[in-house]
Amino acid sequence: MVDVWRREDGLEISTDPARLDVATIHARLAGRDHTRGMPLSVVERLIAGSLCFGIHDGERQIGFGRIVTDWATFAYIGDVYVDEDRRDAGIGTWLIETMLGHPGLRGLRRWMLMRGPQAVSLYRRFGFVEGSATGHLMHRTERDLYQRAAEICESP
Repeated sequence: MVDVWRREDGLEISTDPARLDVATIHARLAGRDHTRGMPLSVVERLIAGSLCFGIHDGERQIGFGRIVTDWATFAYIGDVYVDEDRRDAGIGTWLIETMLGHPGLRGLRRWMLMRGPQAVSLYRRFGFVEGSATGHLMHRTERDLYQRAAEICESP
């Protein structure tokens, strides 16, 4: 099932995978410090394995976020972005509200995300706290994976 949310200014958030601009998502993710060099094949797989939210201004995709979930107790929010020229208009806040309020994800016990330093205040507004506060959050990150060995990232 595809869900669509609309704002008065004409922006839409859609979970329709057919509306996603994969080339734009790839360009944005491959250009970030923590995902630099991410191959297109990895972007295609992360889209296929996630509940994706595209933000659209007409035909132009201006933002993205995705959720990986078991649909029962846990969800991970990842790869959230809003184009730089559209920030400070409440679009990121609207995206996170929409993701957290998705009808299929109501009642989840735990939400997790990894964020950059510029997004701390955004996520705090929604009740997220830094992992060290709980003492339980652990993660393993291979920071330069895409620069070291692109062949590791290719589909089997």
